[in-house]
Amino acid sequence: METIYLGIIIFLFVLAVFDLMVGVSNDAVNFLNSAIGAKAASFKTIMIISAIGIFIGASLSNGMMDIARHGIYQPEHFYFEEIMCILLAVMLTDVVLLDVFNSMGMPTSTTVSLVFELLGGTFALALIKVYGDSSLELGDLINTDKALSVIMAIFVSVAIAFFFGMLVQYIARVIFSFNYQNKMKYSIGLFGGIAATAIIYFMLIKGLKDSSFMTKENLAWVKDHTAQLVLTCFVFFTVLMQILHWLKINVFKIVVLLGTFALALAFAGNDLVNFIGVPLAGYSSFIDYTTNGAGYAPDSFLMTSLLGPASTPWYFLVGAGAIMVYSLFTSRKAHAVVKTSVDLSRQDEGEETFGSTPIARTLVRISLNISNSLSRIIPEGTKSWIDSRFRKDEAIIADGGAFDLVRASVNLVLAGLLIAVGTSLKLPLSTTYVTFMVAMGSSLSDRAWGRDSAVFRITGVLSVIGGWFLTAGAAFTICFFVALIIHFGGTVAIVLLIGLAAFTLIRSQVLFKKKNLKGKENETFKEIMRSTDSNQALNLMRVLTREELNKVLLYAEENFDRTVNSFINENLRGLRKAMGASKFEKQLLKQMKRTGTLAMCRLDNNTVLEKGLYYYQGNDFASELVYSINRLCEPCLEHIDNNFNPLDVTQKNEFSEVSAKITALISSCREKLNNNAYEDFETDLATANALNAQLAHLKREELKRIQTQTGSIKVSMVYLTMIQEAQNVVTYTINLMKVNRKFQMDFEI
Repeated sequence: METIYLGIIIFLFVLAVFDLMVGVSNDAVNFLNSAIGAKAASFKTIMIISAIGIFIGASLSNGMMDIARHGIYQPEHFYFEEIMCILLAVMLTDVVLLDVFNSMGMPTSTTVSLVFELLGGTFALALIKVYGDSSLELGDLINTDKALSVIMAIFVSVAIAFFFGMLVQYIARVIFSFNYQNKMKYSIGLFGGIAATAIIYFMLIKGLKDSSFMTKENLAWVKDHTAQLVLTCFVFFTVLMQILHWLKINVFKIVVLLGTFALALAFAGNDLVNFIGVPLAGYSSFIDYTTNGAGYAPDSFLMTSLLGPASTPWYFLVGAGAIMVYSLFTSRKAHAVVKTSVDLSRQDEGEETFGSTPIARTLVRISLNISNSLSRIIPEGTKSWIDSRFRKDEAIIADGGAFDLVRASVNLVLAGLLIAVGTSLKLPLSTTYVTFMVAMGSSLSDRAWGRDSAVFRITGVLSVIGGWFLTAGAAFTICFFVALIIHFGGTVAIVLLIGLAAFTLIRSQVLFKKKNLKGKENETFKEIMRSTDSNQALNLMRVLTREELNKVLLYAEENFDRTVNSFINENLRGLRKAMGASKFEKQLLKQMKRTGTLAMCRLDNNTVLEKGLYYYQGNDFASELVYSINRLCEPCLEHIDNNFNPLDVTQKNEFSEVSAKITALISSCREKLNNNAYEDFETDLATANALNAQLAHLKREELKRIQTQTGSIKVSMVYLTMIQEAQNVVTYTINLMKVNRKFQMDFEI
């Protein structure tokens, strides 16, 4: 029996390695987004500073994993077998859940996931125990106060962080303006002193309060001398920062990099429990059972020992730190999560990751009404002065950066200060919640959310916040059922669940790689936006156009064929899939037009006048092509969904023949567009003319059948629609190729 539980302990530690890796992927956004978004240093330098902070924070952590030992369940009422069931369910759920969020590029809270997984697993076994023992109640088995405090912390930290992010950034921008280098003769020393002092305070209170060298005496001394420490640090750093400024050293960069180090250190030191706390609790339980459980069965040995605190051996901490550092440098999912946060706080316009939702549109409308009302009250002189501090054309943003160093400094300093204050007040604030919402609040007050982008940014913020609540619900529910399956299924269930978790992780990696390959195409757009030479931008625009239109023609080829064949074969599922693809493609078209318009701004006036018309015509024909296939799919889906009569044999044979030729034409055009080779394009023109003539003939034949009243009117109406939209598909495909050929060539055709 001990061998089975030893195997479970080993597996828990294997899962802990994966959990550390996916956990770092998720939480990297907390300390990387500001430095990377402002380009405070090279990417390699930022990663090295973060890695040092992570390793030191993990190594100095005392490993007091109380939340996993007795934070949620009351261990004195649970047997060894039951504790192992809960802990295994938690780890299986945690690894898969965090990996899913990372794959989507959505930051979430590892603390919330751990707490609600423990709560879900404990609740499942508590129900079983209460049902079997009338002397027990749920309150005896579950510590509900911890879960409730986390839920309340979500609401409080989200609102407070967003509000103060807006307020402090607004004040900082009014003081320094976007052209901050000309506005910081003496104020920079004061700002640097406040920032550095706040970061040191944050490191002492949040980052190092639970470190191994922080004995009770040291903590008491820090607490008694906090005021003197803060004042001394403020005076010292104010003088130091002013001197560094006089020496032509950028103080904002120092503040950003110092803040990045502090957040990374605090993350590793305090959130380590989220990753290795559960395996260590299992290890401690196993040691206790093998040492003191002689003569007891696993289902009769109570785990009272977990009530006491446990210190983690140093090699576990160092090993965990090494794994976290490795994951930080190698995880592409970490970069995806950081990208989400940086994109939502970007100063300029660009490719928007999220779409638009009704609630976001309503919030923007309300905000505009409030803004207009305030604008009528504020004197014109005051408005002009404030506007002069927010001139975006004067912004000093590093090449490729998303925002400037002033905002990055505010993000890091304010996030650190809020977390430190929350910790001193014993509020369980989430590092993820605070850092993300501070970044969103500061970007809003910095006027980064213009009318053309606000609705997309708000949708993104709401999606991330919704993901946080989804984490809690999913963690509780999944772990609840996993714990039940393990409890009743035993060893067989454990093996099956391990296999399912492994399959899910492998599948997630494969899907993420495919998604990452697709995302690489966006690099062309980024290069265009960074380009300063019109000829280079035009060449990149041609590459981007080929990439985008190739995807449109691929959609047209696949979806036209799927729609026709599904209708002829009365395949309702295929038609629904085609309809869903059409809706998705229409959203991609909106994004394509938006990014294309932004990219065109990088061309000079002569190039725009010469080539711009062809580009916009190509986009219009691409839209018409997609909408034609959508108009073809709608009546076909409705017809089959209502179980109306199918096409007769003659109609099926006629249209099958011509639809195969249309699909071949689209494929031929796509190949020419992809290779940028139009030498044999006249053949496609001739084919298109012949197809349109053939379709016109089919239309006349169908009209004759209607006149002779042979066949169903409903079938004839759908068939005529199919012929008309097929003609449109042929026409728009050829027109798209014509204008794109003119856009791609340096000479007129």
